[in-house]
Amino acid sequence: MLPLLKKVIDNFIMNKSTITIDVHTDENRIPETIAWAASDTTAENAQKAKAMMISFWDGAEKTALRIDLWTKDMMVDEMADFFYQTMMTMADTYGRATKYDEMVEEMKKFAHDFYHKFRDRQLKENKA
Repeated sequence: MLPLLKKVIDNFIMNKSTITIDVHTDENRIPETIAWAASDTTAENAQKAKAMMISFWDGAEKTALRIDLWTKDMMVDEMADFFYQTMMTMADTYGRATKYDEMVEEMKKFAHDFYHKFRDRQLKENKA
């Protein structure tokens, strides 16, 4: 094969990455453990997680498909942290995709307000 043609072909070959998620459930199908591994990582072992949210966009149906799971040992404060961090990351992703900085700031403000309201509620419940 001509060297130039090989270089062009090599540039068009797409890499494949595989993400594997293992969820172990109890007899009531409640997740006990979640672990994930990716083929394009330096981690040798699967990574443990207490919760996961995965979303896929179905362009034909114009709907979001999602999987939300959390283990039984996920604490409420951990869930609040998880949601806060997820909302902040979603805002950053939306900003990179759209450059709509004003909307990104609104999303982040909502995330901050959510987290502060959660903390206030936790403080009140702990005092009671």
